[in-house]
Amino acid sequence: MKYLKPILLVATVAAIGGGLWLRWQYESIHPSTDDAYLQANVLTIAPQVGGTVDQIAVVENQYVTAGDLLFSNKTDDLELAVQAAEARYDEAVQQAGAEITGLTSLTGQVDSARAALTDTQDTYDRTDALFKMGDVSQAALDQATTARDQAQAALDTAQAALKSGQKRAGAPGKENASVRAAQSQLTAAQINLARAQVTAPASGWIANFDLRPGAIVAAGVPQFSLVEDGDWWISANFKETDLARLRPDQPVTVSIDMYPGLTLGGTVDSLGAGSGTIFSLLPPQNASGNWVKVTQRFPVRIRLDSRPDDPALQLRAGATVSVEIDTSGLDATK
Repeated sequence: MKYLKPILLVATVAAIGGGLWLRWQYESIHPSTDDAYLQANVLTIAPQVGGTVDQIAVVENQYVTAGDLLFSNKTDDLELAVQAAEARYDEAVQQAGAEITGLTSLTGQVDSARAALTDTQDTYDRTDALFKMGDVSQAALDQATTARDQAQAALDTAQAALKSGQKRAGAPGKENASVRAAQSQLTAAQINLARAQVTAPASGWIANFDLRPGAIVAAGVPQFSLVEDGDWWISANFKETDLARLRPDQPVTVSIDMYPGLTLGGTVDSLGAGSGTIFSLLPPQNASGNWVKVTQRFPVRIRLDSRPDDPALQLRAGATVSVEIDTSGLDATK
């Protein structure tokens, strides 16, 4: 009996030591951290055209699907811009038509001048032949020559006018440069009018919303956010001493703090290339005499493979989670 207490003490110490060793073994094979956060794509909603807010179709925390109307601006000035662009387009079409009509007239003048040149050339040829036979005077030949030269000059002038008119008129119909420019302005005005209605670019939840009717918004200025209900992932910060066993595609167990008892599955997607401190606004300056070694943490991106079966258990961006990675498969490959 006198050895019972020492034996019990040794057994207790051995049990505690064995338990601690087993725990250390488990934690080395299953590294975990509670410095982890649920993440989702957060889209910034901003109008593409400025104006005065006329209608608001959503409220804070509302779920919307892609294409749903979020809000719209007043369109009075945009509608006037479309009407003005339509008028400019019609004017360009009419102007192009008038230029084409003018080309018809110029073409007719060229044809007439060419016919006149043919007649005067024939007259000159006959007069020249008669002059050589001595049947007509030099004066008659000079008159025929002058008439022919004047007809040639008239043809040259008509052809130059036609060429200038063709260059000025450009391509016919909708291919005309002025018509295409006016069409582009009309299309831009119509696009701006359509952009007065701001729709959801993706499905998700409205967040950070305080827009009110009558507010004046500027193009490109953020108004609120939309937490996208698409891909969800976890940004987990692991100690650098845990990274040696971490690999992409390793299975992960995820526990969300806001839903006790709920466990989800995940997969290691990638390991961060730098520690969290290195990307901070003021990175630490260790080149000093007061340096203290601190274990760094590196972000590990974990893809969430499953979601809660209960629709009431909504995932929320920024929620704290605990993750545990199973690295036992790494030993099996050795």
